[in-house]
Amino acid sequence: MRILLKNGRVIDPKNRMDECLDVLIEDGKIAEVGRDLNGTGAEVFDVSGKVVTPGFIDMHVHLREPGQEAKEDFSSGSRAAAAGGYTTVATMPNTKPVVDNAALVRSLRERAKEAGVVHIEIIGALSKGQKGEELAELGDMAEAGAIAFSDDGHYVDSAKLLLNGLDYLRGFDKIIINHDEETTLVEDGVMNEGHRSAMLGMKGRPTVAEDIAVMRDIMLAEYAGARVHVAHISSGRAVDIVRQAKKRGVRVTAEVTPQHLTMTEDVVDFTDTSTKINPPLRTKADVEAVLEGLEDGTIDMIVTDHSPHAPEEKDREYIYAPSGFPGLETSLGVLLTDLYHTGKVELPFLIKKMTYAPAKVFSLPAGSIEAGMPADVTVIDTELEWTVDAKRFYTRGTHSPFDGRKLKGKAVMTIVDGHVVMKDGKVVE
Repeated sequence: MRILLKNGRVIDPKNRMDECLDVLIEDGKIAEVGRDLNGTGAEVFDVSGKVVTPGFIDMHVHLREPGQEAKEDFSSGSRAAAAGGYTTVATMPNTKPVVDNAALVRSLRERAKEAGVVHIEIIGALSKGQKGEELAELGDMAEAGAIAFSDDGHYVDSAKLLLNGLDYLRGFDKIIINHDEETTLVEDGVMNEGHRSAMLGMKGRPTVAEDIAVMRDIMLAEYAGARVHVAHISSGRAVDIVRQAKKRGVRVTAEVTPQHLTMTEDVVDFTDTSTKINPPLRTKADVEAVLEGLEDGTIDMIVTDHSPHAPEEKDREYIYAPSGFPGLETSLGVLLTDLYHTGKVELPFLIKKMTYAPAKVFSLPAGSIEAGMPADVTVIDTELEWTVDAKRFYTRGTHSPFDGRKLKGKAVMTIVDGHVVMKDGKVVE
């Protein structure tokens, strides 16, 4: 099968490419990138005025399999990913049962091939049952294909257990992804602790809980000479802790979500449980510090933390509703609208943080458009204006803080292994 993308603005961060070119795809690979390529026998798409990029990579999603398919499954989640321009996603292990053994990793990898329309990587649990008491089958899971390890959704209270995990996984060159909020400081808090939480009468989750956790995990990684990855960073002080650690040569990386880059605690109220997330939306100063950290390289990548829930779960009082909302289908539009079109970041920089950067950190065979690479490609219309309608999402989660919002910029084609899986907003495979 041959596909020719004609006359698009090709942005390839790995090769620092940003120019009007054609991209020829053949047998699932990038065959050639250049001008006036021969399209004989190929399905030709004129993408003039559009941007052609490596397929987006999201290393932090919750696809809810196994056991929570009422919230999401590999089929609905991967279609949401395709609709948003993502070609690779990595799903977290906080499922029922928890993904804490090699047999589950292998079965989920097979399930992903059968049900997914994009590449689905499996993240294994760090501890058995994510209870933080005993290490899970890390080596066996690594050999079974787990891309990384995490007790996401839970802070690893035991420094000893985390250190043991860091020591053990150093030999596999695998990363531990940590949800960093010190447990005793957040307890049942539901939003950022500060003036607004006091005014609303809601218990807060202070930034210092994140700061302490990030500092501890970095110190342990530094001691072990191992790799640690800070999930969904949100505190300005935590960003600086990572910055200083990188200067010392610590093997630490970090990620941030669109919501923590663009939204503040000011949007939180009782009527919209979609704004309840962990870590919570922070202050304007934190958002500015996080964006600065993204720009100076302290924060390596952008992820969605796509966290769909069943409607009946979110349709509750704010303090009882679960945290999280679906982000795969809105991420690009929010980032383009609030960061690119406002002049805060350049487009090639944004694309890098969503493609080549995560591929490099997690050693994925993806993230660039060059001959011989798998043909995972996203085509973007940066000027397309559209209105978010959560009822039309492919994901099963319908509670989004962006529902009804007008955005500018959208993925209009997603190609996975040389096959068009989304075109003009419709998933076709």
